[in-house]
Amino acid sequence: MEGCGLAYDIDPGGKYLLALFTFGEKTGVYKVPISERKCIPLLPGASSAIFARDGRSLLHAVASHGEVAVYRQPCKDGKVIGTPQVALKLPFTFTLDWNGSSYDFSRDLSTIVYVRPGGHADLYLLSQK
Repeated sequence: MEGCGLAYDIDPGGKYLLALFTFGEKTGVYKVPISERKCIPLLPGASSAIFARDGRSLLHAVASHGEVAVYRQPCKDGKVIGTPQVALKLPFTFTLDWNGSSYDFSRDLSTIVYVRPGGHADLYLLSQK
């Protein structure tokens, strides 16, 4: 499918894809129903999102004031519902969009990988108690 950004994740039921526009007026996360083949805004302005391990919510990161928060946005039948809740807060910040992609995290938030342009190669282990 052309003109619908970069497809990068699929819902657990295999009915639609998540696609991303990283710049311009269309910046955000879109759902692309496989049967319909059209772009439908899901999270306008978001730099990325993935399906959480439970398959019933999306995870997306937001950087602000020296920290990065990963939000859990409930969804049902390909639509966002309810209010996003903070799933994880990191006590430092990093660029969410650097040369296309600068971070990733696992569906259960046990692993987070990010790029620090111009920084040293650091490795952090964050554990929740």
